[in-house]
Amino acid sequence: MPAPSPTLAELAARFALGLRGDGAVRVRGVATLARAGEGQLAFLANPRYRQDLAGTRAAAVVLAEADAADCPVPCLVAASPYAAFARIAALFETGPAPAPGVHASAVVADDARVDPGAHVGPFTSIGARCQVGAGAVIGPGCVIGDDCVVGPGCELLARVTLVTRVRLGARVRVHPGAVIGAEGFGLAMEAGQWLKVPQLGGVQIGDDCEVGANSCIDRGALDDTVLEQDVRLDNLVQVGHNVHIGAHTAMAGCVAVAGSARIGRYCLVGGGAGIAGHLSVCDRVTITAMSLVTASITEPGEYASAMAAQEARRFRRNAARFRQLDALARRMGAPPKD
Repeated sequence: MPAPSPTLAELAARFALGLRGDGAVRVRGVATLARAGEGQLAFLANPRYRQDLAGTRAAAVVLAEADAADCPVPCLVAASPYAAFARIAALFETGPAPAPGVHASAVVADDARVDPGAHVGPFTSIGARCQVGAGAVIGPGCVIGDDCVVGPGCELLARVTLVTRVRLGARVRVHPGAVIGAEGFGLAMEAGQWLKVPQLGGVQIGDDCEVGANSCIDRGALDDTVLEQDVRLDNLVQVGHNVHIGAHTAMAGCVAVAGSARIGRYCLVGGGAGIAGHLSVCDRVTITAMSLVTASITEPGEYASAMAAQEARRFRRNAARFRQLDALARRMGAPPKD
């Protein structure tokens, strides 16, 4: 962050934003429209919060051109206010950079290669034939199994486990408790008992991806499980073996993707949604929260299957009528579709 605190004019120039009002106003922090106070920058991106604009106490607001005339304080005008605010807010996310080096309590295999510029925290373990790139940060309690690659600038925050054959590109951020490269759920039935299918592949994660806390990404059975660049997974996401997720796709918390599914680029998957295995979803698909995808999607757009919450008695009535739909269709002469 510039010292002293940046002025609106400096922020406008740095991030190519329009300026309305006093460019000499200094920004010392960020907050919401409703809670911002002296020296704080707020933003307006969602029209639901437009009623907070008139009474805001923020020093300035980042907003769209259409809202600039109604802003009672100086403002920065952006084509995408939320993205502009995110870039500015990053200036105030300060913290000491971890010092390069390997903590005395860490255990590093003799044939592992750790760049001198990387930080390896306390009580970590790095297995055989691993590589850790320049500027990478391996937080406390992490376990990196054999034959893993942690690219330059990656950050494994704490208690992250890379089981085996995991390759992270540059600047991948993995939150606490995530497990990458665990065995996929591969089973074959023989003589009334389950036979475990060996999981011989690995996991490839591209540059600038993010994996949320306690998420799990299974390694492939033969080929690798793949996340292309800039994929973002929220907390508690399950990605099955041999799944392929295209670049710039984001999945909210508790999404589950079954094995061998292929998800396209620029897809958005809402929280709690499920995607069945061995199907494909094309690019630029939005799947709403709690939906279940059981067939391939070949056309971009928004898809939903979840029923919105409603008063319980009404739901029970509707559920009873739903069970009667097949009989009703038969009485009306509609051919059954099994």
